[in-house]
Order: sequence, then structure tokens, then C-alpha cells
Amino acid sequence: MKKGLIGIQMSTIKNKVDELGAYETLKACAEMGYHCVEISQIPMTPENVSDIKKACEEYGIKVAACSASLEPMMPGMPGEYLTTDFDKIVADCKALNCDLLRIGMLPVNCMGSRDKALDFVKRADDYAGKLKEHGIDLYYHNHHIEFIKYDGQYLLDIIKDNTRYMGFELDIHWIQRGGENPVEFIKKYAGRIRLIHLKDYRIREVRLPEGAFDRTTFMQAFTDTIEFAELGEGSLPVKECVEAGFEGGSEYFLIEQDETYDRDPFESLRISRDHLIELGYKDWFEL
Repeated sequence: MKKGLIGIQMSTIKNKVDELGAYETLKACAEMGYHCVEISQIPMTPENVSDIKKACEEYGIKVAACSASLEPMMPGMPGEYLTTDFDKIVADCKALNCDLLRIGMLPVNCMGSRDKALDFVKRADDYAGKLKEHGIDLYYHNHHIEFIKYDGQYLLDIIKDNTRYMGFELDIHWIQRGGENPVEFIKKYAGRIRLIHLKDYRIREVRLPEGAFDRTTFMQAFTDTIEFAELGEGSLPVKECVEAGFEGGSEYFLIEQDETYDRDPFESLRISRDHLIELGYKDWFEL
């Protein structure tokens, strides 16, 4: 029976990497039952790349994707970029036996402008073509901002219709936050979605401020109620999302939780793991 591979988006555990180091963090993930990771928000220093490679070899972990961007997310932001560090990024992917690279978000200076966003993705698509020459696919990860409409069309659909090589890493929480049904939206992108991000969507209690407050303060508290949640602790149809992704060609299903609030990230990952096992995906945790 064909199956996908469930893993962890390492941005969820970046603080653990800071505390324990990459090797010990991945060892703990493997002991928890996870054998796949996507690398993001982890500095790709020689030490980290070496430790990740060692942990993957010793504990049977697959690197589904690495992360990079075309250029700085904000002016002057340090990092490695396809425009300046192409050879190093390709070398890191090769060292980790990884054939997927993903762009985490649209640069800040492109947000709110159809023309700037389209210029960015067209240049990114050129790099996607160059990466294919090295056996690497470039993917773009959505948030809610791509669900702004220009002339009646979502920006994300505009991006899809104006790229030849770039694929899409669809995030079920952000699709929901953008106002669309994640199951149906995933189906629209079949054939271009080797990667899916899994995190649930939770409405928390309204937290009114202590003492007196005005209408503006109330409305902020009333509307600011959306949280990132462990799988099974929110309102999303997780199983249906996974099945839609798998049927559309998704290979990797990465659990990402941008914020775990007062929970230890490892505990959050255990909760999401247990829910996916309850849904029948126990075999999807093994290579």
C-alpha cells in the first residue's frame, strides 16, 4: 500500500535546537516516532548541517525539504539567499540527500502589491528552473495573505498560473484563515503539492482586559481569537486534508505549529502524533 511520510517542520522545535543542539533534538524526535523533518529557521552552519546529517543517518530520518528565499524577507535581514548563495544552498541539499527546497513566505516589501508579488514569483520561478538542473524542486509556502483578491482572483492562484517550475506547499491552517475550505483548495492544486503543512485551527476564549475598556479594545479582544493548535484540538478536518493531499501527489505531511503557547513543543508534537495515529496513519511515521 502506498503511503505518505509524516514529519516535523523544524521551526516548531527551533528553541529545542538552540537548547539541545540539532543532533540531540533530532534524536529526541526519532525516539518520539518521527522519522522525517523539514528544515526551516535553523541556521545552516557547517556544524548544524553535519549534526543533522549524522542524526539522519543514525536514527533513520529523512530530510523532506530545506528552506531558502530568493532575497531577504526584510531589507538588511541576514541569511542565505538563492540570489547570493545558490551553490551553498544546493550543496547543503545534496549533503542531506534532499531534493526539495521551499520558500517560506513572500518578502515583506512585496506584500500588498500584485505587481511586486508577481515580479518576485517570476524571478523565483527562474531559480526553480535552475534548481531543476540540479535535481531539486522549488516550492512556495502559503499564508493567509495570498488570499487577497486582485480582479476577482486570489493572489495564490495568480502565482500558480504564472509559474512553470515552482510547486506549492499548502498549509491547511492558513488556507482556513484565508477563508477557503482546505480540503477543496488542496484538490485544486493536485500535481503541484509534494508538501503539505498540517496544523489545526482553534478559536480560543475571548480574553477581555482587566478593568475598564472601550469599544476598540473590546473589538480587538473579540476578533483576536484564532490560535495555532495541535492536530485534533481544533476544527479542521485533518484526515480529509491528508487524503486530499495524498491523492493530489503529496509525499510529505509536515506538522508545523507556529506557536505552542504554554506547552512544550515536544508535548505538542506528541499530541499531534497521537491524533494522526488514531486517524489510521501509524505507518506513515516510518520510512
